[in-house]
Amino acid sequence: MEKLRVGVIGVGHLGSIHAKIYKQLPNCELIAVCDSNSERAAQISQSLQVKGINDYRELFGQVDAVSVATPTVSHYAIAADCLKHKLHALVEKPFTTNLKQADALIKIAQKHQLILQVGHIERFNSAFSATLKLIKHPKFIECHRLSPFPNRSLDVGAVLDIMIHDIDIVLGLVNSKIKKIESVGINVLTKFEDIANCRISFTNGCVANLTASRVSDEYMRKIRIFQEDTYISLDYKDAKACVYQKGTGGITKTDLPIEKEEPLPKELASFVDCVLANKEPLVSGRIAREAVKVALQIQDQIWRKKIF
Repeated sequence: MEKLRVGVIGVGHLGSIHAKIYKQLPNCELIAVCDSNSERAAQISQSLQVKGINDYRELFGQVDAVSVATPTVSHYAIAADCLKHKLHALVEKPFTTNLKQADALIKIAQKHQLILQVGHIERFNSAFSATLKLIKHPKFIECHRLSPFPNRSLDVGAVLDIMIHDIDIVLGLVNSKIKKIESVGINVLTKFEDIANCRISFTNGCVANLTASRVSDEYMRKIRIFQEDTYISLDYKDAKACVYQKGTGGITKTDLPIEKEEPLPKELASFVDCVLANKEPLVSGRIAREAVKVALQIQDQIWRKKIF
């Protein structure tokens, strides 16, 4: 079996999980982990019995692909350098902090015919996959993504940090041009927005209401989708979904059968498979760019309203 040589750049909370998963994938060989924190790099490298380095450039010529799981502000510089050295890349979300950077990464990847995937993990959630065949023409979508204060990923606000998951999902489900965006948000514990809400109206008539908070006392990741004679309720956290449908005898509720699988291993396995088979990833740089575009519009509206 052909194996893809992979390195992980940034082995904090999420990057260390990337490394553990790559270590277990049968068609993948984890070559090294990299972190600017020498102690952290040594700790993860020792636990996985792979090389630990502090400079990602040491990976050039040693691996075929990388996961970039560093803080968002460094995504562009590191991913661009890796792509220029002809390494396939999975960049964690949010893809970049601006569209100019996103466009540049997409262009570099296209120039060298490389796979560029972005880590929008909810696309690989088992409950979401189970509902896709039932979602046809949404009229109203409501998303709630709440969590306690994370003490990490604080180089961006709640919109780019957590709401962007739901932005990506909504854009994929509605598949229509945006007519109007209305946004509000406040900062609580950081200099960025920690709570945000937006209402997105689409030209096909669908409306989506998204709420994100990283200062909640509860943990919630839910989406509700309303369409003709059907209401779909999806819980990403518990990987559960149910459907309410109108029939001749009234409204019936059906719990969807879901084969629960952890989404991150599915996401990374898909990335490896896309590289080895030269296939378009489920969330390409081009698709992720659209989520960034909308997130930046929401963020800009919040800041311009001077709520801060």
